[in-house]
Amino acid sequence: MSTHKHIDRICVVITALCLLVAVLFLNGEALGIQSASRSMGYETTLFDTSRVHTLEIVIDDWDAFLETCEQEEYSACTVVIDNEAVKNVAIRGKGNTSLSTVKTLGSQRYSFKIEFDHYQSGKNYHGLDKLSLNNIIQDNTYMKDYLSYRLMAAFGVDAPLCSFVYITVNGEDWGLYLAVEGVEDSFLQRSYGKDTGELYKPDSMSFGGGGPGNGKDFNMDDFLNRDTEDGDTEQESGAGMPGFGGGTVPEGFDPSQFTGGDGMPEGFDPSQFSGGDGMPEGFDPSQFTGEADSDSGDGESRRSGRGGFDFGGIFGGMGSGDVKLQYTDDDPDSYSNIFDNAKTDVSQADQTRLIQALKQLNAYENLESVVDVDEVLRYFVVHNYVCNGDSYTGSIVHNYYLHEHDGQLSMIPWDYNLAFGTFQSSDATDTVNDPIDTPMSVSDPDERPMWGWIQSSAEYTALYHQYFQEFLDTVDITGILDEAYALIAEYVQKDPTAFCSYEEFETGVATLRSFCTLRTESIRGQPDGSIPSTDAGQQENSAALVDASALTLSDMGSMGGGMGGGGGFPGGFGSSRGGTDEDGTPAQEGDAAPVPTEDADPASGSPDASFPDQTGGRPQGFPGGAAPGQGGASFPSGGDFSPPGGFGGFGRPGSGDGEQRSGGGSEGANLPSGGSADFPGQTSASASGTDWLLFGVSVAVLVLGLVLALRYRRQR
Repeated sequence: MSTHKHIDRICVVITALCLLVAVLFLNGEALGIQSASRSMGYETTLFDTSRVHTLEIVIDDWDAFLETCEQEEYSACTVVIDNEAVKNVAIRGKGNTSLSTVKTLGSQRYSFKIEFDHYQSGKNYHGLDKLSLNNIIQDNTYMKDYLSYRLMAAFGVDAPLCSFVYITVNGEDWGLYLAVEGVEDSFLQRSYGKDTGELYKPDSMSFGGGGPGNGKDFNMDDFLNRDTEDGDTEQESGAGMPGFGGGTVPEGFDPSQFTGGDGMPEGFDPSQFSGGDGMPEGFDPSQFTGEADSDSGDGESRRSGRGGFDFGGIFGGMGSGDVKLQYTDDDPDSYSNIFDNAKTDVSQADQTRLIQALKQLNAYENLESVVDVDEVLRYFVVHNYVCNGDSYTGSIVHNYYLHEHDGQLSMIPWDYNLAFGTFQSSDATDTVNDPIDTPMSVSDPDERPMWGWIQSSAEYTALYHQYFQEFLDTVDITGILDEAYALIAEYVQKDPTAFCSYEEFETGVATLRSFCTLRTESIRGQPDGSIPSTDAGQQENSAALVDASALTLSDMGSMGGGMGGGGGFPGGFGSSRGGTDEDGTPAQEGDAAPVPTEDADPASGSPDASFPDQTGGRPQGFPGGAAPGQGGASFPSGGDFSPPGGFGGFGRPGSGDGEQRSGGGSEGANLPSGGSADFPGQTSASASGTDWLLFGVSVAVLVLGLVLALRYRRQR
């Protein structure tokens, strides 16, 4: 029996502490305690990067579905991921310019979006609600997107997870794709916990498909001649060019040359995009820049050399002021390209909070409060390393997500298939040395304030340089690249719908590896001044630049680089697996990619396929890869691979149940015995195991304290 004279006080203190712990566990976020990221489950299943995953699409009429891809219409299907089946999910075509580009190239290899919760709210795959399947167009390396996302994650940026998947459709090989985590609810919960904040995808360019603000119904004539009087908030620009930022229109500029009926230039022929520089024969960049192009990089032509015809140099970047995150006024209608593309439910208070954050950002005031300094610095370090012209710092301003939480802003990376200087087949030496303090198409940092704040003070610029050094010292860039190459090479070789030949893949990977080595060398010298870190400095001292003249960036695949040896059909346009020229004559070595005949057998193949010289500098014919796999493919099992930098914090795979539902395309399907025909691997989106664990601990501690207090009280 306790006879301590202060036993009453001790019991009261214990009880109070138990109550305090319980309150903190249950209401920590409301009290200002930051929400930790959550383990969802899919991190260690589909997004295990140590292997190529299998993804089977079971659908009633695949050909009919392909006809709907450009319209982005949903169809029901069953997906089987690594032998786990999920029925009654939605699939549609996806992309910005890639949708129209695939059609223009005569291909059917579209990118796809899978929504697990489209037909049933809360349905998911190990906690994942949305999944993108990228077709790896304009990427002979197969890994520009993959490497960019992996570098972001390895350096601590909140980036979507990704992994390689080999897709089959109704039992037939379709090709090697990149699976990318959708930046939506599951991503937000994984990255930020329950209090996710607000998410936007600012976009005004509307190229190709993709929905309003994300690539739908773009027309250059309409864009250039639109009325700016009714609430148009875009910044004034020279010669009546709304939405292009500062600058003037090139003399003799004719927008009609961009607006053929199908959204492509009149008389556009993809086969002409086969030169070593990725541009049509006879193309003269000076008609867009007002001056002659120069390989030497002297003067202002150095900037245009990084992007062929450079909208950034002419117009300050295509894109409206709100997409550039410029503050205009306090009217939410002035930011329609942000709020109309919100990915979360946004209230008027949310709009006001974001606008006020933009106001302070543009004034470079209270930056620690309105910018997640560490997150944004890490984002721009990796972003500027990979030289993506199709981005916030590029000549077309889009392809990023904006995250806002309690008035603090950060950026989430998206769409890097045209990174590493391949957006417009840039000059290799210019791109390898792209100055880290005046990156890509940013001539005026104030025009793009989310970048400009870094240059607004010597302190932030020095911190940015410090982060760059940390990135180069801690992230194994070529290691990630080489591991990916070893992982996917055999799948690329048998990819029946590939946009390039296996030899072009090998050349592309070698070019990417060399680019990264030279880029690292250049950046290491820029902070200390041995290599200039600005455009002006590089123009004055071009002799200090790292020489990359031996590289041809279009070897990695580029915006104008065509399709290489493949063609997006089983068998590939560039192979000898059947097909004729457009005039019906058999394809010959060195011909442009043949068009398959309707009765061609895509499964028939010859290992002696000949591929046209698509990118320059290679023989006109060389051996093709192995024929596409017949029957099931042999997939490597998981290994001991641990991603450099790690995707730490992965937790248990989800579990869950759900009633069986029939889905389109699943009738009669032979689903793998290893997976459920219902909802395998699903987790509840409304509560996590961690939440319940914390709740249980707090209740147990509280009860224990009360029991002890009562016990000691009675013993006295």
